[in-house]
Amino acid sequence: MKSWIYLCLSVLLSHGAAAQQPAPGPGGTVSGKVQDRASGAPVPYATVNVKDAAAQLVGGGISDEQGGFRLEGIPAGELVIEFRFMGYQTVSQPLVVGAAGSKLDVGTVLLQPDATQLDEVTVTGEKPGISLQFDKKVFEVGKDVMSQSGLANDVLGGVPSVAVSPTGAISLRGNSNVTVLINGRRSGLTQTNSLDQIPAGQIERVEVITNPSSRYDAAGTAGIINVILKKNKTAGLGGQLRAVGGLPNDTRLNAGLTYKSEKVNVFANAGLRFSDYLGRYRTSQITGLNGRAATLDQRQLDNRHDDSRVLYAGADYYLNERNTLTAAFFKDETRDRDKTALQYDYARPGGPPDSTLLRNGNSRENRSYNQLEFNYTRLFAQDGRKYTVDVQYDFWNSGKDWDLATRRLYPDAATLPGIRTRSVGGSRDLLVQTDLVQPLNERATLEFGLKAESRQVTSDFLAEEQQGAAWAVFRDIDNQLQYDELISSGYAQFGSKWSKLSYLLGLRAELTRITIADREGAYNNKKNYNRLFPTLNLSYQLREGLTSQLNYSRRINRPSLWSLFPFNELTDLNAQSVGNPDLNPSYGDALEWGLLRNWAKVTFNPSVYYQRTTGFIQPYTYRDPTGTFISTPVNLSRETRRGLELSVLYNPAKWLNFNAELNAFSFSQQGQYREQNFDFAGQTVTGRFSTQLNLPANLRVQVRYNFTGARDNAQTRTRAIHYADIGLSKRCLHDKATLALDGSNIFNSNQIRTQTLGENYVFNQVSNRNAARYRLSFTYRFNLKDGQTIRQAKGSNRE
Repeated sequence: MKSWIYLCLSVLLSHGAAAQQPAPGPGGTVSGKVQDRASGAPVPYATVNVKDAAAQLVGGGISDEQGGFRLEGIPAGELVIEFRFMGYQTVSQPLVVGAAGSKLDVGTVLLQPDATQLDEVTVTGEKPGISLQFDKKVFEVGKDVMSQSGLANDVLGGVPSVAVSPTGAISLRGNSNVTVLINGRRSGLTQTNSLDQIPAGQIERVEVITNPSSRYDAAGTAGIINVILKKNKTAGLGGQLRAVGGLPNDTRLNAGLTYKSEKVNVFANAGLRFSDYLGRYRTSQITGLNGRAATLDQRQLDNRHDDSRVLYAGADYYLNERNTLTAAFFKDETRDRDKTALQYDYARPGGPPDSTLLRNGNSRENRSYNQLEFNYTRLFAQDGRKYTVDVQYDFWNSGKDWDLATRRLYPDAATLPGIRTRSVGGSRDLLVQTDLVQPLNERATLEFGLKAESRQVTSDFLAEEQQGAAWAVFRDIDNQLQYDELISSGYAQFGSKWSKLSYLLGLRAELTRITIADREGAYNNKKNYNRLFPTLNLSYQLREGLTSQLNYSRRINRPSLWSLFPFNELTDLNAQSVGNPDLNPSYGDALEWGLLRNWAKVTFNPSVYYQRTTGFIQPYTYRDPTGTFISTPVNLSRETRRGLELSVLYNPAKWLNFNAELNAFSFSQQGQYREQNFDFAGQTVTGRFSTQLNLPANLRVQVRYNFTGARDNAQTRTRAIHYADIGLSKRCLHDKATLALDGSNIFNSNQIRTQTLGENYVFNQVSNRNAARYRLSFTYRFNLKDGQTIRQAKGSNRE
């Protein structure tokens, strides 16, 4: 594995060296902006080329997120500047550049949508465009089928390097220590499953930031995934209505309205969701290997039902052309009703069952999440200077009850004492942040900011056992945990450009104060983390269509709230998960080198990376005195990863698109816990292949195959996973509506198969949390173009 990576690195380095050209001599600077002629919206990532009289390329680049561009080292003389972007007509105009050191602003260049291309060329595939920016990779979602009927998780599942497990857990390059942002704001949606509230069609692009700059929080040793939602840019009244039906039941209704004028932009979005999920689990275990052995075969059937009501409303008020105020409110109320049935068949190896138990459980959970947000943005006469203030207050409450009834079916029928549990939690989270971007000259920019976030969380948990007509506390489980956290941070970063080399240097300081205490006095921890997090981002344009980047960052992975709580649900009497209040954060250093090569029909994006994490967190499984298997997260010494990642996008024809990706890495882990050695080394591979066809009559078909290779650690072996998704969509009613059908996990093969080995046991499990799902959706828009949508809420501050 290691030699293969080194060989690939050598090939790529030699290719990059061969592609280098002499840096241009002193020349002029050309700048300007690129906008959509119809809406006036910026056109990011447009290609800007400068050619001489012989049509030879003498300079070029791409526009930034605001549509701006700046080209340096342009030779003097009479030239031609050209602007190109898929879906628009190419614009060419004469350009006269003066002597060395001259500066020329071409103003705003308006691109006209190409009606022929819009009819014949649809931006297709999961990633119709890939671009490298200073500190991130940008994947344009485009008009792929999954963006019509799917959800945010469906989009993330199609982004290179990103994987979404059946439970909704998101990982980056096989590492689950990733931070998810919505519009640049920290999000807890992966923990609350609220990503299912965001239709995939409302996502404009996904930014994968494996080595974030100091502008971002240092949390997440794997990096950051930033989901950028679409915004309304059309003046007047507009809106859309979206209805979804599915099997198993997945009924959704979403309505959005927006009104925009010169002084105000009002937006509102409301949604209803009624969803059912089917889960199937199998367990086979042998205990007592060193003595009197016993076996257990277990079957579990889950039927989960979720109801949700969502409201988001707010407004932007334009005080003048340089000052804007924004205020908004978001509310998400969820009611879950779940049923589970577990059958336990106990026996001796090779013998018939000697006892059988059946446990039925019913749970009721109500959650109420609320968010208030405020933003002030000030622009200045100096181009690029910007000052912002953000205030966000999140508050939520939840309550969950389980009723568990257990019966013995064999050898003699009997009803065992009932168990009931109740958990009640709440959180209050206040965030205040201010940032300033200050250009120093035409090439250099200084940026700095301050942030403070206070969080208070409470969690009560009670378990009771039935004793006749009364109930008594079960195994002394009756406690309350109080978690208080304060994170203060500040950062500064300096960026500049010299010829074809761009660089960004940053430093972030974070001071964390945590207190964990419980009512019974079993836990009383105070932890302080004061750390510096340096970052470095380098980018060099070797030539047109070929860019190289080298990035470094230091990161922190703070334990999630749920991994700290020492309370465990008692649904399964054989295996349970428990948090660890003594868990500490882990720290990681990441180094990455990558290339982006664009040809007319092919985009090739390889990268090589190295990650080293100290105090990394890994699940540890053991048997408690009652014989129950307990899984809890623990800190181990360190983990080192070396990997190679490849992403290829191929468009052989206007109606056909292929996309393939591969991520292969080796890893080594060291550590000890409870006198057990966890040293281990291994390797794994993940991949994804997709294709999309644009057929006549505005019909599109998309197929995606996903592969996750086998992966082991010192305790657990996980088998490979293969599964497939499919989708179809059709635009209708003069492009005002879209009808889409999609299926996920269509062969019901997305199952996790694990084997855990202990000193005196073997534990095998097959988990199929979500069976195959099919959805049919219909979206109707008025006064909105295809691809536009109503603004959605930002992500919550924390989990």
